[in-house]
Amino acid sequence: MSHILTHVTRMLDRLVSLSSIIGTLALIFIVLVTLVDVTGRLFGFPLTGAQDLSEMTMVIVVFGGMALCDKQGGNIAVDIFEDKFPRKMNFFLDIAGWVIGCAIFTAIGYTMIGAAEISELLNLSSNIIGIPKGPFQYAVAFFAFLTALAMFARIVTTLLSPWNRYPAPHGEEDL
Repeated sequence: MSHILTHVTRMLDRLVSLSSIIGTLALIFIVLVTLVDVTGRLFGFPLTGAQDLSEMTMVIVVFGGMALCDKQGGNIAVDIFEDKFPRKMNFFLDIAGWVIGCAIFTAIGYTMIGAAEISELLNLSSNIIGIPKGPFQYAVAFFAFLTALAMFARIVTTLLSPWNRYPAPHGEEDL
């Protein structure tokens, strides 16, 4: 069983890495579009549709890195009472947070698939240069489902390890 879990975790880690690379490439694309647009404005030839390109690509930047952010524990965590609670309670609160996060990202993915279907049905596109919205909405759905799956894997691997191996609360880190 642990061999299968290791294999699935490794595949999921590769997907998370791929999504973060896609998000990084999208960010580089936005920077280049902005650079070309600003430079073009300097010479009187702005890039037509720069705003559309930036807006549509921004969803890939945000959701492309979401799974990696969760994997690395980069989400905001309020740990005011963590050292006041017993380890077991902190363990179950973390699990509850991941379950809620998993449900939220699953709902986002499901909603975005519906929105993408409507966008394709109505041929919805961006205002200036007419970039179709559907593919970007499907991308958001994929990244949201990937984040939910990564959270679910985190829940499973945490539950399979005994709670007493869960790290004890620690003091604040120095910045």
